[in-house]
Order: sequence, then structure tokens, then C-alpha cells
Amino acid sequence: MKVGVVDYGVGNLGSVARALEELRARPVLIDHVSDIAMADSLILPGVGGFKECKALLDAAGWTEALREAALVRDTPLLGICLGMQLLADFGMEGASDAAGTPGLGLIPGQVQSLISLGCAARIPHMGWNSVSWYPPSTLLSGIPSGTDFYFVHSYAFVAEDPGNIIAVTDHGIPVTAVIGKGRIWGTQFHPEKSSRAGLRVLRNFIEGASC
Repeated sequence: MKVGVVDYGVGNLGSVARALEELRARPVLIDHVSDIAMADSLILPGVGGFKECKALLDAAGWTEALREAALVRDTPLLGICLGMQLLADFGMEGASDAAGTPGLGLIPGQVQSLISLGCAARIPHMGWNSVSWYPPSTLLSGIPSGTDFYFVHSYAFVAEDPGNIIAVTDHGIPVTAVIGKGRIWGTQFHPEKSSRAGLRVLRNFIEGASC
């Protein structure tokens, strides 16, 4: 199976690719929208600000290509960290008005700052934190609820439909850690930096994508 890692100018692509190679997958860095169809599944990484990264996706045609892949061709898609946040309808990070910056619109919801959500803990939320879920999800199969994963973020996904929330973590307030709708998933934590548990998440994504 070819796992396409979307290269739109940001993201920790090297560590994602190495993690996939460790799982004996076939990572393919996709740096042009015309090559997106060559992948059996897609990973959307992200590092930086919501507004800036969405502008990069828009400018190169990634927004339309990713939406077509996920919604029309049913290509499995996993967003990581900011990549998860970009799945939302809109985000407030860097937005110039109250309406926010439009996201990919693949999972209904918005991305808000931890501060605006009432978080009084240290921001950014950085380091290992336990993640809990119920009921179990195929993306988290074989991983005990309460397992630690590695986080780095100051904004969080607020889902419109609570049924799309797969897992949460606690950082003074409940924070969405994993989101999902159909064959579209997102992890607020970095699975590629989360040791064996993170590799298991990536393996579950790959195996689920092949079904």
C-alpha cells in the first residue's frame, strides 16, 4: 500500500516517513496535486499557524484535491496535529475577523485557542499526556485507554457533533485528542513521536485503509 504524505511546504515529513518505513509501509511524499491519486491513503501533517497553512493549501490547489480524494474517491485520510485542525470548517488562529479562516470542511467543527476554551494550564500544551476513549475505535485498536501520547499545540478542535470525537485528553479542560468521520481521522498528538503507541496508531490507520 502506498501511503501518501502530503508535502505542501510545512510539517515534519521526515519523521512521519521514517515511522511509516518502520512499519514496512511505502511512504510517498506527494508535492503536487496531480500525484494525489497515486496514493492508497493520505496523511496530512501540519506545523505552524492555521491561517498560513490553509493559504498554502489553497494556493497550490490542495484544498480541492484533498476534498475530492476524501469525499468523492473515499481515500482514507489522517490529519496530524495542525493537519487534524485543518479538517475543521474553520479555525480562529491568525484569523482577521470573528468568522475565522475556512478549513477543509471535512469534519464539522471549529478550532479555537485553549485559552478561549477556558484552559488555565500551561500553554502551549507540550509533552506527554494520557488519552482516553470509549467506545473503542479501530484507529486505537490494541492500545489501552489512558495511554500517553506526545502533544504540541495551543489550539483545539471543537467538534460540532460529539459523535465525531473518538478520544480526549485533559489539559485543565477536556481536549479533543482524536477525531473521526467515516474514513477521515485526525490526531491532535503526534503519533510519529509517540513511541510504540504512536506506531500502533499509524499501523491501525494503514490496515484500516486497506479494508
